[in-house]
Amino acid sequence: MWTFLRRRSLTQWIVAAMFAGVAIGVWFPAFAVSLLPISTAFIRIIKSIIVPLIFGTLVVGIAGHGDDMKRVGRLALKSIIYFEIVTTLALFIGLLAVNIMKPGVGVTATAAAAAAPAASGPVTFATVLEHIVPQSFFDAAARNEMLQIVFWSVLFAMGLTQVRGRSKETMLGFCEAVADVMFKFTGIVMKFAPIAVAAALAVTVGQPGGLGKLKSLALVVVTLYVALVVFGLFVLYPVARLARVPIGAFIAAVKEPALIAFSTASSEAALPKAMERMEALGVPRRIVAFVMPTGYSFNLDGSTLYLSVAAIFVAQAGGVPLTLGQQLLMMLTLMLTSKGVAGVPRAALVILMGTVASFPLPGEMAIALLGVDVVMDMARTTVNLIGNCLATVVMARWEGEYDESKALTPQTAAAA
Repeated sequence: MWTFLRRRSLTQWIVAAMFAGVAIGVWFPAFAVSLLPISTAFIRIIKSIIVPLIFGTLVVGIAGHGDDMKRVGRLALKSIIYFEIVTTLALFIGLLAVNIMKPGVGVTATAAAAAAPAASGPVTFATVLEHIVPQSFFDAAARNEMLQIVFWSVLFAMGLTQVRGRSKETMLGFCEAVADVMFKFTGIVMKFAPIAVAAALAVTVGQPGGLGKLKSLALVVVTLYVALVVFGLFVLYPVARLARVPIGAFIAAVKEPALIAFSTASSEAALPKAMERMEALGVPRRIVAFVMPTGYSFNLDGSTLYLSVAAIFVAQAGGVPLTLGQQLLMMLTLMLTSKGVAGVPRAALVILMGTVASFPLPGEMAIALLGVDVVMDMARTTVNLIGNCLATVVMARWEGEYDESKALTPQTAAAA
């Protein structure tokens, strides 16, 4: 029995915890509500991860690849422009979908209101422009001011790219070590995620009207899937047509890695097969080798769309009205903080909690989302993979190096 339990994956434990939490909330509502400190403690430890993780990954992502960026030059610039346009469209499609379907409206996350950061006044573009520059990095870190942390980290990384010799190596090595340790730290914390999920869902269901919150969680899953389909039809497909990507051959090539990504909910598991298929499709190896890994830091289409849906859902569930300006500000925060954490276990939750911490939103429903995250993770990971595969073909076209003859060979067709 012990061997059987040890071999269960984190995803399987989270699914089991989800059902356990619902059962506790239905059968023992009074006890379920008393479990709030467990989910609150999990929220606190997640928040403690955010600053060192964002700082380390941003500095390494910019300063650690500065020389490579200069060598690839034109390809890097084109890739990053493409990534930012597509991920911004993903954010706005998610924003539109969640405002139309309103999965969190009617839910009030009252029990976690005490755990939510207190509002210090309305958040507007004017206040962002005024406070985006921190007077102290440590003060911004203590208050989880994500825009200030990102701003300072980017400037720090730019300064580091201009340093040569031992000083750069030492500081870059330190930041790489911080990022590596925080990846492992996050992995350790996520081992306790099933307990936090069970507690959060127990609290959610145990409160008056708790079953209605379960309906909202189901609706947010539907909202995400609808938004991802819309994104594929109205963004990825037109991009493929404009770039004259052979649609049939592309689908045949990407089908197997996409199935791997969907079934495992892991981009890393599908990455080697995806790179192999893109080369077989006619994309030069140098483009595949640069665009695909870079895309997993800057072109997470499915994850960014999910973050916009999840963040507004938390606001709706918490009964916090957000103006259009505040929602756009939230999208800006998500766009900046979502870069460079593709390798973090449950990275979307880390980013979501960082955003929630910057706004007067309750963290309870953000943790409750982890209960249905398995279903959503499969879809967003698949879209991440397809988006990055498409980006390699688009960049090859843009560079004039796409070998279309390979897309017409029997070997490519057999890849299906």
